[in-house]
Amino acid sequence: MFKLTQEPDVVVRGTSGSALTLDISFGDTALEDWIAEIEAPYPLLLVDTAWAKRFPDSAELIQKKNIPVALLGNEGAAYEKDAELFTKQLEDFTLLFKKKPLWFRTSDETFPKKLQETLWKYEINALGSTLRWKGGKLPPHKRGEILTVSLERKGKTTLDDIDRLRASREFQSVEDVLFATDVKTKKIPE
Repeated sequence: MFKLTQEPDVVVRGTSGSALTLDISFGDTALEDWIAEIEAPYPLLLVDTAWAKRFPDSAELIQKKNIPVALLGNEGAAYEKDAELFTKQLEDFTLLFKKKPLWFRTSDETFPKKLQETLWKYEINALGSTLRWKGGKLPPHKRGEILTVSLERKGKTTLDDIDRLRASREFQSVEDVLFATDVKTKKIPE
């Protein structure tokens, strides 16, 4: 685990490239099939533990394929009402995926100060996004972008939309987008 910032904060942009993250709080067999068929480079899957409990085979497949996975929480206000909510979700995630997440996102990308402090204590980074894409026209490319697509019960974005977005540009891991540096080399004559 590592702390990306010097103090509790939310990461929303990197330095170069593009990262794709998927918020998964809803899905059925079509999503299971999509996870089975998807190939690297993988998007970062932010998974709601309630969904993962309903679809343990998908959670197991995510692990088996070594797809990067992180914890998707509730709306930010829920953590102000229930101080133990994050701890419970973290325990569930750790049991399901057999590791602690490096990233956490609330479903509405609102991070109350107390939640940021809790994440800091557990050495988990708060991850927002540069743009939440809801389908339709493909977004223009922006250097260092972290694009998010939500798969939710009332969502309009389909798995076909996600595949179209994935085909529109080369995506990298969130870590590569955050830490990538351009290295220029100079040949020295012999």
